[in-house]
Amino acid sequence: MNLSIRPLTNQFHPAYLRFFDERAFSDGSPNGPCYCTSPSMDEASIRQMVSEFGSDTKGTLRRYAVDLLAADKIHGYLAFEGDEPIGWCNAGDLDLYANVGFGAEMTEFIKANACGKTMSVVCFAIAPGYRGKGIAAALLNRVITDAREKGFHAVEGYPQMSDGRSDLDYNGPIHLFRKLGFEEIAQKGNRLIMRKEL
Repeated sequence: MNLSIRPLTNQFHPAYLRFFDERAFSDGSPNGPCYCTSPSMDEASIRQMVSEFGSDTKGTLRRYAVDLLAADKIHGYLAFEGDEPIGWCNAGDLDLYANVGFGAEMTEFIKANACGKTMSVVCFAIAPGYRGKGIAAALLNRVITDAREKGFHAVEGYPQMSDGRSDLDYNGPIHLFRKLGFEEIAQKGNRLIMRKEL
């Protein structure tokens, strides 16, 4: 596989949209449609977006994603095989996230337990046919490398304790974080804070 991991920049906005338009949930995954917008939005904005869904949820999500991309509010990394986007990891400075994608109460808990400048990893999406091939690990390794180079104190992920259903793994499975040296720091409800200090 000719795999490359690239930070999301203006150059890759079309690839990001193509990934969510055509690839991410092409197998009917219960996590779709999604354009990974909620971590970049406050709760009032999310409620407004949901109120606009009507009969075109995907179109509404895409419209909001386009606006958020233009405002440089979506952060993360795309995985490519050649020129084809095959994976996504939403990752960025914890301070830039409006709600870390899990609501105000959980965001407050995460921020209260932070330890210095923190790179947050809030979700993964891997295209069907590429799951289970190490793409998420490659994305997470790139996040760790870049965070270290940029002077972050830690990288955190927020996986859910699950009943074994794979549809809960969009935050990253616990075993992925453990494999890359993350440790469980705190738990709130069914969500963990897992941290790798740099």
